[in-house]
Amino acid sequence: MLIKIYFIFNDIIILGDFMLKYLKYFLLSMVPIIELRGSVPWAIASGVNPFLALFICIIGNILPVPFIYLFARKILEWGQDKKIIGKFFKFCLKKGNKAGKKLEKNTGIGIFIAIMLFVGIPVPGTGAWTGTLGASILNLKFKDTIIAVSLGVLLAGIIMAIFTLGLIKII
Repeated sequence: MLIKIYFIFNDIIILGDFMLKYLKYFLLSMVPIIELRGSVPWAIASGVNPFLALFICIIGNILPVPFIYLFARKILEWGQDKKIIGKFFKFCLKKGNKAGKKLEKNTGIGIFIAIMLFVGIPVPGTGAWTGTLGASILNLKFKDTIIAVSLGVLLAGIIMAIFTLGLIKII
């Protein structure tokens, strides 16, 4: 009985160490602006298996998307006239509106593909947060937004992993 308790306790400790080791990459991929564009290179450069790093960071980056779609626009509109947070909220709304209008203007390829590519090309300001906010401003359907942004996150993650592995090989 005592040996069984020891092994259960030991397994919990090992699982906890495993979880803590990767939790930082998971959480970092949820942060606006950084997202998986920062978390994938950091995880791979830290020695995490590239496939595991990609999986952890993609899940972390996609997880906030439904909440962003459902609540971000409403919260930003509510807070844009508040004294302390108003400037930042106006900036976020302006950036989202600008991104949404730009996508709407260039939708010869379709808004779904445009959102996917907007999120999937890993340059500053084009991540899941901005893409989802743009999609909500354009009133893209919830399901279409989730799928387009998820595919974009997958594309961006693969691009960042390939770039990081190539850079590490050069160094």
